[in-house]
Order: sequence, then structure tokens, then C-alpha cells
Amino acid sequence: MSTSAHPSPDAVRSGETVTDRLVEANRRYAADFQDPGMDARPVLRVAVVACMDARLDLHDALGLELGDCHTIRNAGGVVTDDVIRSLTISQRALGTRSVMLVHHTTCGLESLTEDFRHELEDEVGQRPSWAVEAFRDVDQDVRQSMQRVRTSPFLVHTDDVRGFVFDVKQGLLREIDPAE
Repeated sequence: MSTSAHPSPDAVRSGETVTDRLVEANRRYAADFQDPGMDARPVLRVAVVACMDARLDLHDALGLELGDCHTIRNAGGVVTDDVIRSLTISQRALGTRSVMLVHHTTCGLESLTEDFRHELEDEVGQRPSWAVEAFRDVDQDVRQSMQRVRTSPFLVHTDDVRGFVFDVKQGLLREIDPAE
């Protein structure tokens, strides 16, 4: 049974929202759900930090199953203070030892600049406290992310930190050498 939130043409009801569709998909999912009895500790002891881009199906692309990893996603897969917070909890409280960073080709952050913050400030009257973290060179951005993870004083396992660029047209990962 499919639990997809994509409605068939005859399933769309007047006034229905996307969230309504997602909630209905969850009801179908829950009807057959069985508690897998898993622990919160990921089986593979890895945390994956990736972009939130809807074209990245990380579990499928990496051959992961439910319970294999912690997945942390945001715009650009940027290693922010909040990502460090999540990685710290993942490592220190939940046993992960490896970090995999996954950025991708044609990322939306490549077309933004920090001017985005100024535009928001002009529009709403308040400047965001966060940086856009826009970039022009995805490989260099992955290197910067690896460096942020490797130098964080809060992380105890920084020897297995690897970065990749996912090609959204081919579905293939390309590893980034941190030394280049």
C-alpha cells in the first residue's frame, strides 16, 4: 500500500491543503505501522549532514535503512552552530563515531548572497541573526564544512569526517579531498 502524499487527480478535495494530504498519508502509514523496537542510537554509528533539497533521497542514495544513521538537514547542508549541537548530542549521548557531509550540484545557495539578509531586514524591519552561508564553489564549501566539524571542541570523534558532492542529475557522490 502506498503512503505517498501525492494525491491522485480524483483525490483532491476542495479546500484541502498539502498538510492535510500529509496528515492523511500518515494515517495510512500508521494503520500498518509496527513498532520496530529500535533504540535511538544509529546502528551504523554515523551522522549524515546534508542539504534539505527535495531532490536528495538520502536513505535511498546511500543504501540506508531506518535506524542506520542520524540525519541532519538544512539549507546547503551548512555546518552551523545548531548542526554542531546536533552532532555533539549524536556523538556524546548516542554513540556516533563518523560524520558524512553531503552537499550537491546546483544548490540554491549558489544563487544567493548575504544581501538576502539585508532584503529581509528591509522587508520585515529586523535583520536575521543567522548568516545565509551562500557560496560559489561547492567543493570549497564542503571543505569548509569538514574543517568546521574537525575543529569543533565539542566533538570527540573527528577522525572520520568525509565530505561529498551529490550530482543531482546522475545520482552519484563525488568525494572531496579536504587538502586541495
